[in-house]
Amino acid sequence: MTIDIQPAVRLFGLSGSLRRNSYCRSVLEALQAILPPDVRLALHEPRLPLYSEDEDGEASPHEVRRFRASIAASDGVVIVTPEYNHSLPGALKNALDWASRPLGAAALTGKPVVVISVSPAFTGGVRAQSHLHDVLLAIRARIVAGPQIVIGNIAAKISDGRFVDESSLCFALETIGALLKDVGRGAPAAAAASSHVLEEGAV
Repeated sequence: MTIDIQPAVRLFGLSGSLRRNSYCRSVLEALQAILPPDVRLALHEPRLPLYSEDEDGEASPHEVRRFRASIAASDGVVIVTPEYNHSLPGALKNALDWASRPLGAAALTGKPVVVISVSPAFTGGVRAQSHLHDVLLAIRARIVAGPQIVIGNIAAKISDGRFVDESSLCFALETIGALLKDVGRGAPAAAAASSHVLEEGAV
């Protein structure tokens, strides 16, 4: 008798903020805590040198090669971005510029991506999300279809450094569930995560 053991789904979680206690990382950590064991969300920050074509190619910086390889090895990507001056942060845009290369064979090309934006304002970073969509479409990433996930007034949804808004988590999990379905591991994983939120309360 053979036992069919499926490998874990690997998600690449990218915080758009470099701030030590960033709201973006808090959201990713909350999602990481409620996803089922067979869905692994690894957290990353866009700490990369400024993009230069002179440094791209075989001699690209080690951290860039590692960043690209981690995206390529993932089954999907979850990006959480703040809004800076009505747009996405420079560090995040720079990381996506690195991830957009090499042309035609970029790690993000064809990769399913879930986009979440956050802001202390009630608008929830919707303008940053719009610009981020434009960048991802240019790279030819596959933005997972669904309602926009915008989390406004986020400062009031953080307690002791943790993101604790259950409704936002459940809403985000619906789109992550669509991503899991896209990679062939659909409804059960998302349902398990949603059930965990409802049973255990906010993380």
